[in-house]
Amino acid sequence: MCCAGFLKVMMFIFNGGIFVAGAAILGVGVWVKVDSASLLGIVEQAENAPSGLSQLANISYLLMAVGGVLLVIGFLGCCGAIRESRCMLLTFFSIVLIIFLVEVAGAVVLLVFEDLADKLLTSVEDEVIKSIRKDYGESESLTSLWNSTMMKFECCGFTNYTNFDRSPYYFTHGGNFYPPKCCNETMTDETDVCSKESAQRSSVEFCFDKLLQVIKDNAVIVAGVALGIAALEIAAMVVSMVLYKNIGTKA
Repeated sequence: MCCAGFLKVMMFIFNGGIFVAGAAILGVGVWVKVDSASLLGIVEQAENAPSGLSQLANISYLLMAVGGVLLVIGFLGCCGAIRESRCMLLTFFSIVLIIFLVEVAGAVVLLVFEDLADKLLTSVEDEVIKSIRKDYGESESLTSLWNSTMMKFECCGFTNYTNFDRSPYYFTHGGNFYPPKCCNETMTDETDVCSKESAQRSSVEFCFDKLLQVIKDNAVIVAGVALGIAALEIAAMVVSMVLYKNIGTKA
């Protein structure tokens, strides 16, 4: 009896952990969506972008879905322990096992993707630069996307300020000026424009590095959270099966 009570308490603890972790993954998913949407949007607009990056743009939805499922699992495990329902406990075990396998596979993919991120981004470099030179300063959507990205991440161009050479913006401003964010604040003139000479002296970090860092940081965070949850899920599966067996013995 004491052992059964202890197992119920453990079930509450493990499922409470899963519930909280599910909320954390849901939060990370929302953060990934909000924090990296602009930079990923730039890559998605490039023609012939690799499918790997297109899939990365949707990873936030996957994280939110997994987080929501974990919230449900935590609730289901607690109810199964309270009601001593073998059916609920078995359902709980089966769902957790499937999620566990998916999370381990996803964590491995994310860790591998971290090493591939540099190569994938390099492969779209020409297409992104081509889109800048074709539409920046003329296409309202692309211009707004780049401006918000450069403002948010304090970067300039995909690889450097010369990405804007021969763009509509470049020609509109006399063929010698770049977006204000390509210069340090002290180097823009009274009209808030950035000359070629000022851009050269400013050495503002380019957005390729920022995007790469966002991808790597998110990959490490997501993989770490997933592996931590996997440990909790193993413990929860063990406890649920012990409770399942004890309930069957009492019956």
